[in-house]
Amino acid sequence: MKLVFAIVSNDDGANVMNELNKNEFSVTKLCSTGSFLRAGNTTLLVGVEEDKVEAVIKIIEKKSKSREMVISTSIPSGDFVGIPPYPMEVTVGGATIFVLDVEKFVKV
Repeated sequence: MKLVFAIVSNDDGANVMNELNKNEFSVTKLCSTGSFLRAGNTTLLVGVEEDKVEAVIKIIEKKSKSREMVISTSIPSGDFVGIPPYPMEVTVGGATIFVLDVEKFVKV
């Protein structure tokens, strides 16, 4: 048994969950926050047999979209006090996926 642990954008979370459910995968949703943009994420936990891991990953890849976003950055305080923030384009979205071995699974 494996645990697929996927961190996706809040914008994609519902679509990923719906597609996983359509394909008969049970999903647990956790709310999380990324440290880089301090934006909300959706963390999904999917317990599956080893032969189903690739199917779960393909669904997550299909439903998680990367997108460009303009953020406002600023130079850290110090010698540059008073310099206004400047816009910077970053890629957000997509998914970060971990696959972990499950030693024991019990559903009560």
